[in-house]
Amino acid sequence: MKYAFVTGSSRGIGRAIADRLHAAGYTVLYSSSRAERPADLPSDREFIKCDISDSGDRQAAFDYIRSHFGRLDVMVNNAGVAPLVRQDILLMTEESFDRVISINLKGTLFMCQQAAKLMLEQPKGEAQPRIINIGSVSAYASSTARGEYCISKAGIGMVTQLMADRLAAEGIPVFEVRPGIIATDMTAKVHEKYDKMIKDGLLPIPRFGEPDDVAKMVEACCTGLMDYAAGQVLNADGGFSLRRL
Repeated sequence: MKYAFVTGSSRGIGRAIADRLHAAGYTVLYSSSRAERPADLPSDREFIKCDISDSGDRQAAFDYIRSHFGRLDVMVNNAGVAPLVRQDILLMTEESFDRVISINLKGTLFMCQQAAKLMLEQPKGEAQPRIINIGSVSAYASSTARGEYCISKAGIGMVTQLMADRLAAEGIPVFEVRPGIIATDMTAKVHEKYDKMIKDGLLPIPRFGEPDDVAKMVEACCTGLMDYAAGQVLNADGGFSLRRL
């Protein structure tokens, strides 16, 4: 039996990742910052509340994994938030910055830490353990109305590099998948803006990405075929990261 934990998996990208791993044969622990179990989550799926910015929730989640699964083969750090209000970086508040950084960056860092410790202490299983962080093209693409989000995702890039460096010799590859413009609740408010930009040639692949486009890359990281490329970033972005003339 193989076990996976996907944070922020009640909907959107996280849900697509969790569903794909379930279909691939993993027992998946779904999670949300809300205590309510998603109404459309099948009754045979595992679910736990986990606000990754809360140390108590983080500990409770890993205690649950230890007691119910006994091991963890795949950790997917997907949970994240956008600023509640998009506004110029010169108007960004400390409260907004602290909220986004606490969840997106601090939460992801300490989830990686907890997962790594568990993976190092557990006996070898049928699958090699691995950690996959969900970043964003905002790690390198400036968006001055979402400065705190860009900073948090840039930080996740370094978290991935640090963890990959620390864990590679231990046989735990760490990867990062960076979604681009994906059709989710997070982009719904600016769907019309991005739709026009895509039609005007922003992306080599001229469409919005779908959550499953990201999930497929996460599944690819779990196959073992890329393990010698520990620490690598996969851009699920329709070619946005290409430099073009």
